[in-house]
Amino acid sequence: MALLQDQLDEITSTTRELVRAERLAVSERAVEELFATGIEDHILPVGSLAPEFALKDASGQLVRSEDLLAIGPLVIKFFRGRWCPYCVTELEAWRDMYGQLRQLDALIVAISPQTERQNDFLVDQHGLPFPVLTDPGCALADQFGLAYTVSDDLRYYYYSVMIDVPSINGESSWRLPLPATYVIAKDRRVLFAEAHADFRVRPEPEEALDALVGGNAF
Repeated sequence: MALLQDQLDEITSTTRELVRAERLAVSERAVEELFATGIEDHILPVGSLAPEFALKDASGQLVRSEDLLAIGPLVIKFFRGRWCPYCVTELEAWRDMYGQLRQLDALIVAISPQTERQNDFLVDQHGLPFPVLTDPGCALADQFGLAYTVSDDLRYYYYSVMIDVPSINGESSWRLPLPATYVIAKDRRVLFAEAHADFRVRPEPEEALDALVGGNAF
């Protein structure tokens, strides 16, 4: 099976062929500016206690972290939205590894600021077997140190490529999370934490699975 990052790099290569250079420059500059804020250095680190949450899934049912952790350790995938091909590709990689995750008695949830309706489309179109939760306004992502506000230039870029973030998220804050992967032990300890200002970079799922095996997740 191809590495996740190889698949993401292929998306980047295709995008550079299809999107005009001046539009790409806006996105590239936004990544550089976000990285320069130091946001990566302030995410909730390994060894911390993860915040508790109660968020609605694609069907409108409330999902509580304490109930999930009563079953087993938890992988939390923060993603930007179903409009992001990098996010969808990553979620599909986790879909394909879901059996391995369950063999470790662990669970996974994916969390984004998009509406429940958007999550319902995502789950149906991509056959995701795990809960996809709505985090309105990135309130939970903010507790993990992941939330940021999209710059004006990037807002215009998104509109130019038909990505209406306020409509997708059901509110006008223009808040998004850094794509991030967390592994949480049953006692809420963070065993693995990785997030990147460059949305094109993601950890391999196997890295998180290794943290489950070696991190005393129970």
